[in-house]
Amino acid sequence: MSDHIHMCLSVPPKFSIAHTIGYLKGKSAVLIHRQLLHERRMTGLSFWATGYYVSIVGLDEETIRQYIREQELLESGQGELDLK
Repeated sequence: MSDHIHMCLSVPPKFSIAHTIGYLKGKSAVLIHRQLLHERRMTGLSFWATGYYVSIVGLDEETIRQYIREQELLESGQGELDLK
């Protein structure tokens, strides 16, 4: 999506969620700045919002993975029901 992403990750218990998300956001921001924006300077720049949302996936993992796969279609309005 243009303003957010959805990911389904498996993180071993020995790693904290906060550290894992911070690592992913930090490394991806550097990569985006260098490769897509052609910006070498990293100090004073920000890319991702400061927060994030995490939920534990149990028995509904396949449902959540399908939601993520179809997210662009759903958010563009094409996946909404026509109740007329």
